[in-house]
Amino acid sequence: MALSRRLKKANTSWVRPLTAGSGSRYQQIATQIETAVEDGVLRPGDRLPPQRELAQTLGVDLTTVTRAYTEVRQKGILEAQGAGGTYVSYSGLEAGGTIDLGMNIPPLLGSAAFADLLAQGSVATQAAASAMDLMSYHVGAGANRHRAVAATWLRPMTGDTDSERIVVCPGAQTAIAALLLSKSQSGDAIACDALTYPGFLAAARLLQRSAVGVKSDAFGMDPADLERVCERHRPAMLYLNPTIQNPTAITLSTERRTALLRVAAKHALPVIEDDPYWLLAEHAPSTMFSLAANTSSAPVYYVSTLSKCIAPGLRTAYLVAPAGEPLSPVLDALRSLSLMPTPWMTEMATTLIESGAAVHWLAQVRSELQHRQAVAASILPGKIQADPNGLHLWLDLPRHIDCYRLKQTALAQGVSVTDSASFSTGASSPLALRVSLGGAIDRTRLTHGLTRLAELLKGDIAGPVSPV
Repeated sequence: MALSRRLKKANTSWVRPLTAGSGSRYQQIATQIETAVEDGVLRPGDRLPPQRELAQTLGVDLTTVTRAYTEVRQKGILEAQGAGGTYVSYSGLEAGGTIDLGMNIPPLLGSAAFADLLAQGSVATQAAASAMDLMSYHVGAGANRHRAVAATWLRPMTGDTDSERIVVCPGAQTAIAALLLSKSQSGDAIACDALTYPGFLAAARLLQRSAVGVKSDAFGMDPADLERVCERHRPAMLYLNPTIQNPTAITLSTERRTALLRVAAKHALPVIEDDPYWLLAEHAPSTMFSLAANTSSAPVYYVSTLSKCIAPGLRTAYLVAPAGEPLSPVLDALRSLSLMPTPWMTEMATTLIESGAAVHWLAQVRSELQHRQAVAASILPGKIQADPNGLHLWLDLPRHIDCYRLKQTALAQGVSVTDSASFSTGASSPLALRVSLGGAIDRTRLTHGLTRLAELLKGDIAGPVSPV
């Protein structure tokens, strides 16, 4: 795209004095720039003041301004023209590749703050373990220290759990597959939400299990329909994602969780509680694992991952087995699938939790998601189901919209989204999108992507198109 405007005079209307106690100076400058772009105070083509001039204005070192400009430029918001100056980018805001609204990943992974967290975690990891420990085989449920730290991290969700019941896994996907492999047989039915996590559907399909959808109402999975599915299909297990459910974003109430556990207990149905979003939720109820531990219930296997609240690349998840259930079949299944978690990543996850860095980063992720949900609510038309701190939202579509055509048109315009068909256990699915809010590198890009999507929804995206 040709640039339609490029100002020669610097736009300084966004510059504000820095304040003590509001974070590092470079980060304050970077935030001022990003906020000004988001609010339209800085527009594509606007020139920023020269770095030395801004440093003098704000009373900071030149290196501070350089670091701030570099961080914002790396996000695609600014472009440097050498002696010509620094400008708000057109390419970063309009044609800078696809804006990811389709993948559920935590925000801020491209920020300087996360780079610092990663660097500190790497140093701590090397200090905490020898090269032999980090690069050798570690087969089993995990080292005692790693499991003990996991028990501390899991305490809000599972209570005071015996660390001997915890298994360190290379990601929640592997934990789910291992449970399916060890607790059911080829050909068995597995009950789940009619719209559910695609990773579970893929694991069930690959392991030759049949995913049988249970209907939901406005409050989540319907216990009466679960009863019907149990009587008709005799499922071997029940898979649930009860907190900020993927994709509908519904969180089951304590009453609904208890009702589902009663049905599971009646039919001796083991439960996989896949709970990646509990730590993000604004008001998360007691987990089904905790509820089951205090009653005579079906066994609940609890799966929690760091991939949705810290970073997917850590590939660290924790599986908590209910008391009285043997661990050896699950461990055998895990070993056949992935042998072991990567020791380096397990150690890094452990040191981040031990140091308090993981809790601190979780707070930043929750805060950022709260802002992003507010941005989405202000832009997207129609009915939205979401948690105020959730990674995604569920957007109902008008009847005239063709989901496939919308998805392809959005992608052609640089925005990726995920339609309801990706989550469906049946041949049909509702007219809806799951819109993910963490993949956009910053709020400016998120705003741009959501605005494009909103414009498409207001247009005429009707009638099927041939798949490419």
